[in-house]
Amino acid sequence: MPQSLSLVIVHLVFSTKDRLPRFDAPLRPPLHAYLAEVARNAGCEAYRVGGVADHVHLAIRLSRTLTIAELVETLKTSSSKWLKTQSAGLSDFSWQRGYGCFSVAPADLMALTTYIDDQEEHHRARTFQEEYRMFLKKYGVTYDEAYVWD
Repeated sequence: MPQSLSLVIVHLVFSTKDRLPRFDAPLRPPLHAYLAEVARNAGCEAYRVGGVADHVHLAIRLSRTLTIAELVETLKTSSSKWLKTQSAGLSDFSWQRGYGCFSVAPADLMALTTYIDDQEEHHRARTFQEEYRMFLKKYGVTYDEAYVWD
């Protein structure tokens, strides 16, 4: 019987609209758990979800039947609706329109999950924008600064 097999690991990164710090420390663990569950319900394996007050990182094994754009749309739409139910202060919540998605070799998965676990430490020294530019440079992504931030 023919099989369709895949092992595609991606690092997704997206921010709150205007990079506003909307996630206080008590909200982050349930948000990260919610995003992991949404990914799993979409047929993906969520290795790690983390982040700080203004953005999230996800290490995910992509389902072989799902596009990255479909996954991101599902993650953002579902979590945005969920966040709006968590407090009156989030009733107007929205994510940035764009996202970053970078391929990760299986051998680099542990380094990525460690990086995601250490987000608080990383962001003592750099902003989300500085971090995002670092990833774009690291992965050789050509971009126009005028269109990266919405």
